[in-house]
Amino acid sequence: MSTYMAKKETLERKWYVIDAAGKPLGKTAVLAATILRGKHRPEFTPKVDCGEFVIIINAKDAVLTGKKLEQKYYRHHSGYIGGLKEVSYKTLMATKPELAMQLAVKGMLAKNKLGSAQINRLKVYAGAEHKQQAQQPVAYPAE
Repeated sequence: MSTYMAKKETLERKWYVIDAAGKPLGKTAVLAATILRGKHRPEFTPKVDCGEFVIIINAKDAVLTGKKLEQKYYRHHSGYIGGLKEVSYKTLMATKPELAMQLAVKGMLAKNKLGSAQINRLKVYAGAEHKQQAQQPVAYPAE
């Protein structure tokens, strides 16, 4: 019995739009990460970059469940002594909702060259308008 292995060069990538308005941030991120990896395709191969392009719109309207808005923090370090920076998600969602969504999706992808290539195919917008009209994106079917 032979095993089918997808080749990156032969894959045809589509563009999908996910509307995050009123949906939990994490559930939207899971859906986007699945499409970026290509797990929804029948020819999925784990070591091959066989995912699609994803556009997430209305990121500012995504919902954080529970007390995450007050209790969750985005922390990063500048590299200098005492350089720990932290921002609450309440502030992050008010100022940069695109970053919050991108961080959620990035955390669900592989931490290697494959994950870096996949996260580059993600486009996140705070509002309902996006710049990828020429690619003729299709609305991804809701669950």
